[in-house]
Amino acid sequence: QVQPVESGGGLVQAGGSLRLSCAASGRTFSLNNMGWFRQAPGKEREFVATIMTSDGSTYYADSVKGRFTISRDTAKNTVYLQMNSLKPEDTAVYYCNTNIYRRTSWEGHPRSWGQGTQVTVSS
Repeated sequence: QVQPVESGGGLVQAGGSLRLSCAASGRTFSLNNMGWFRQAPGKEREFVATIMTSDGSTYYADSVKGRFTISRDTAKNTVYLQMNSLKPEDTAVYYCNTNIYRRTSWEGHPRSWGQGTQVTVSS
């Protein structure tokens, strides 16, 4: 399995920006759709964004559309999440997954999660 390592989280004021990075190692990077989920305290983990390895198409949760941008650097085996206009409700632990697929909703392979990085947005 691919092992993802997230970085870039931190504390930011509402309206600010952060960029998360997810570096993958192990299996061939180009075989997997990578992306991000998040989990706020007391809530279930939810889909945020993903980028397709086949053609680079991107998909976003409605709550982040227009504010977050996912991108990738295939040569570096890394995917990024640029987060702008952050809101307090974006506060969560953000998890990278290196094998995302869609059934009735976007899901991440159980063995492809990173350890997560904390994002805290103050009001």
